[in-house]
Amino acid sequence: MSVPKKSMFLCASAIAIQIAVAAPAMADPEFTLNSRLRYEAVDQSGFADPAQALTLRSRLGLDSGPMDDFRFLIEIENVLHIVDDFNSTTNGNGAFPVVADPEVTELNRAQIAYSGFEGTTVTLGRQRVILGDARYIGNVGFRQNEQTFDAFRVSNQSIENLTLNYLYLDRVNRIFGSDHPAGDWDLNGHALTADYQMPAGRLSGFAFLIDNRDVAGLSSATYGVRWQGEIANEGAPTFTYFVEYAHQTDYGDNPVSFDLGMFRAQANIAQNGFSAGIGVENLEGNGTRGFSTPLATLHAFQGWGDVFLGTPANGVRDIYLRGGWNVPEPPFGQSLNLAAFYHDFEAENAGGSLGSEIDLVATTRLTEHVSLQLKGAFYEGPNGGPADRNKLWFAITLTR
Repeated sequence: MSVPKKSMFLCASAIAIQIAVAAPAMADPEFTLNSRLRYEAVDQSGFADPAQALTLRSRLGLDSGPMDDFRFLIEIENVLHIVDDFNSTTNGNGAFPVVADPEVTELNRAQIAYSGFEGTTVTLGRQRVILGDARYIGNVGFRQNEQTFDAFRVSNQSIENLTLNYLYLDRVNRIFGSDHPAGDWDLNGHALTADYQMPAGRLSGFAFLIDNRDVAGLSSATYGVRWQGEIANEGAPTFTYFVEYAHQTDYGDNPVSFDLGMFRAQANIAQNGFSAGIGVENLEGNGTRGFSTPLATLHAFQGWGDVFLGTPANGVRDIYLRGGWNVPEPPFGQSLNLAAFYHDFEAENAGGSLGSEIDLVATTRLTEHVSLQLKGAFYEGPNGGPADRNKLWFAITLTR
């Protein structure tokens, strides 16, 4: 299947506008706004000066609301540099550490959805895609310029307790923006997920067949299965857990053959606002390449320092601990959530330390529309690298 570049979201935009004009009385349109002002500092070994970034991300959208069985959405996104003593990957400031928030103005989403089939929704165009917990395919929502996909999606829930998804991925619009050589990739990708809810837990299966037309070495086929469950009794702590295994091989035009696995598991316990957990992620490596998930929301995994955005050739094993507290009566605002993580990294193949990291975050919702977040990542690498780095973020987000 071959779809001309940018044709899918342009087609969706044209159809959406035509519908809006033809049937305005049937719609209940809503303007959406999401604006985030964020300061990020990065102090990294090997750089004489730390990075200082103050950026403003603004998204403005129009959601048509239901129109019979149709719905359309158009959203533009702008990222503005206020303080730019950092390497955005496109601004030429290579003397500073990377803060991957380039200045952009772009069409973030342009999609049309149809829900006229029983239990089924079909979505066409440039859209946000988050599958599962975004470990394989996600929107990289932490960065200022969101990752979106030009895609065709079918979601079905016509069978009780069963959710099925199929996506054809034509293009990924990455966080680096169109001015970066790798700012977008043309794909010939298929993603399938199935989730079945049972009394004891949820069983999930997935297959991601991604032929990357621009970077053939990133083409892969990934198949996996996941089980997650919860044990909750009145007055007792709530216990949640998941276990997952995935297998990855070369696919499409990838010139290199490989056969790699990924195992991860996590257990959490929570009561009265307090929570604690332990987990492991084990991504195999064969000495030449590691198990890779280039379309994932990578920032959410293996530490917020973003040291392992690309899996090392000998793989990586991440054993982590977490603790959290949802403050029941916050001193200000509507809510206050605190969390801390500790990560210990080592090479999966042949062992050897890859360092450790501590992550801290505090998030508060001041009002229905305004939230604040203070977040830090502190990574200490072994002799020979990766490089030590400390990162700090402070963000104010306005939503409507």
